[in-house]
Amino acid sequence: MKILLIEDEGELAASISDYLKSNQVICEGASTLASALDKIHLYDYDCILLDLNLPDGDGFRLLSELKKLDKSDGVIITSAKDTLPVRLEGLQLGADDFLTKPFHLSELLARIQALVRRKQFNGKNTVRFREIGIDLLSKTVNVNDTPVELTKKEMELLLFLVGNQNKVLSKGALAEHLSGDMADMLDNHGFVYAHIKNLKRKLSDAGSSDYIKTVYGLGYKWQA
Repeated sequence: MKILLIEDEGELAASISDYLKSNQVICEGASTLASALDKIHLYDYDCILLDLNLPDGDGFRLLSELKKLDKSDGVIITSAKDTLPVRLEGLQLGADDFLTKPFHLSELLARIQALVRRKQFNGKNTVRFREIGIDLLSKTVNVNDTPVELTKKEMELLLFLVGNQNKVLSKGALAEHLSGDMADMLDNHGFVYAHIKNLKRKLSDAGSSDYIKTVYGLGYKWQA
């Protein structure tokens, strides 16, 4: 899961980022509206945490830009402005949820997980694809009820592939999802092939059919 945290309060941003990373969430940061706009033009996110009061502009502008770009990134507004007009404007502009500051970090994580489940997996806590079962809360996988031990990256890769079933995902998109904007600093995306290979082997060894298809010259897709 990859999150963009838009927050200009340094101490709060560090606290949220550390907590999310400790719960196996890739968390990138932006402290200004300008840097946040740059990031949404370059990358896709499972969820964006949006503070409205930014030093160089109103966070609502980002919601309008997402709509212009026709992007489907989930958005949770995090704001101390807890008034009905502010909530309504945020939701009407395309935000998915609103969390009033101050909040408990555990609730923030639960809201993020619920939003991602709604958008990618129809709100389910468990996902089943034929013989493969995935528990989204415990981050466990089984094939024909036999547990499969996956690394954190392999689990993220599996969820990304299943959540984008039948869509061709480029190596660049997979690298970005697994490593965030650090992917731009890598000379190649060979590590994506390594994770794909390991994931395919582990699922096959457990008795699963091969649903990860190579689309030569383009990338990979999950397909029955």
